[in-house]
Amino acid sequence: MYDDRERDTGTGRLITGLTWTLLLFALWLWGRGLTGVPHGTDGPATGDLFALTPAQAARLPRPAEPLGSALPQRVDIPQLGVQAPVVSRGLDARGAVDPPPFDQPGVVGWYGAGTAPGAKGAALLVGHVDTVTRPAVFYKLSTLKPGNTVRVVRSDGRVAQFTIDDVSVLPRAGFDARQAYGPRRAGRAELRLITCGGTFDRASSSYTANVVVSAYLTGTTR
Repeated sequence: MYDDRERDTGTGRLITGLTWTLLLFALWLWGRGLTGVPHGTDGPATGDLFALTPAQAARLPRPAEPLGSALPQRVDIPQLGVQAPVVSRGLDARGAVDPPPFDQPGVVGWYGAGTAPGAKGAALLVGHVDTVTRPAVFYKLSTLKPGNTVRVVRSDGRVAQFTIDDVSVLPRAGFDARQAYGPRRAGRAELRLITCGGTFDRASSSYTANVVVSAYLTGTTR
């Protein structure tokens, strides 16, 4: 589905660069625009929640070979008890990534114009942390730790298994969007789970940071 953007040509690299520029700006707008009533958060407002030592990083599984493109259908996070349907989302009228509606707090949005989970590159999954009345699908996202597992059920019958290697809370002001959402290592199939974090600013009706969970493909099942 996305092979044309990955061709090693000057035009392909230009399109890829423009796509990433628009996407990262859209993610910044998306983070600024989410609203909700906070139910309380634990841990630091910003920073790397679980920094790995070199020895800990060495014990993580080796990356698996990337898969071809296929639509994500469900995301499972065993440590959180999450089993959520995934829907493709685009950009809203402001050019920001359009998350699932607030009346669907248990649904995860996939940026459908980007990388598919399991394919080479960084796939992006976004979800609400809460709504005006209750916690939402990614409410406990910041409690995940390196070594935890995320599974994505795909339309090709495969289940892509990802291992988390980083959990960060990044301030929305002055953060490096490419570092946060772009691929960490060339050639890997990576996954980003993104929601609101930090503290809730009632003046602007938004959170002050984004929780970004980074993971990489370590296996597949059928």
